[in-house]
Amino acid sequence: MTVSIGYVAIGRNEGERLAACLASLRKAGPGVVVYVDSGSTDDSLAIAKSFEAEIVSLDMSTPFTAARARNAGISRLFEKSDPEFVQVIDGDCELRDGWIAAAAAFLGDNTDVAVVCGRRRERRPEASVFNRLCDIEWNTPVGEALACGGDALMRARALNNAGLYDPRLIAGEEPELCIRLREQGWKIWRLDAEMTAHDAAMSKISQWWRRSVRAGHAFAEIAHLHRASPFGIWRGETRRAVIWAAMAPIAFFLALAVTPWAAFGLGIYPLQVARLYLAARARLGGDAAPWALFTVLGKFPEAVGVLRYHWGRLMGRRAGLLEYK
Repeated sequence: MTVSIGYVAIGRNEGERLAACLASLRKAGPGVVVYVDSGSTDDSLAIAKSFEAEIVSLDMSTPFTAARARNAGISRLFEKSDPEFVQVIDGDCELRDGWIAAAAAFLGDNTDVAVVCGRRRERRPEASVFNRLCDIEWNTPVGEALACGGDALMRARALNNAGLYDPRLIAGEEPELCIRLREQGWKIWRLDAEMTAHDAAMSKISQWWRRSVRAGHAFAEIAHLHRASPFGIWRGETRRAVIWAAMAPIAFFLALAVTPWAAFGLGIYPLQVARLYLAARARLGGDAAPWALFTVLGKFPEAVGVLRYHWGRLMGRRAGLLEYK
């Protein structure tokens, strides 16, 4: 099967990671490559020129979001070509050999699928526990899915009819787009195929904390935006963050004012870590313990993100970009 495919990569100060990304796109097959730069101060623009990519430099006087960058890249791609499929990718990712052929064949055979994604892996999971946690996070179930991540092959017609990404969102723009696609009758699919190698480059707990705050913000915003939709997602994630990291601690401290025995209630946290560890031990092996621990600890920054979103909504303010790198 011969189809027209275009490529859109976004990034800022990715350096050699961008070079690897663009090289993998060129290797994947013919098609227009668009690189969207969001104010890089390194040699990213020179790297993009060396790969003969179409370059879009965002006006940074307007608040940046990844959704806005993706839209700018897709719009330029549609100006320069008329692709049937669009591969979107983050500039810190590298496309795996064989992915485009497998994904394009699947979309060709399944005309009710708008988006197909595969296995994103961390390039250096051994570098830190936080990188390993990312690698575990990327390993979502194979088959029909609720959403995709930042790397995916999309049907151009479906993408255009859905109105592209919501440029207001500071995070969670891909799952939000997938909700709208599913509302229009499309399906999202994850293949059992290698898709991209990603470089989280997280070595500090402060980075993990900021990334988790951003996740909580995305949970709350997407859940609220689509609260009336049967295709909405992340309501459970939002509730769990608030219950575990806001409501439960408040209840414990109020109870302590009545009786010191209430302190034993805090034991619910190590018990939850133990429960998650036992449930994941066969699947994750040696990574089960850190995964369980940080899953429970992660509810606290996630709750910060949830509360930050709703406070900003009530005050009529939109949050700025939450970056961890």
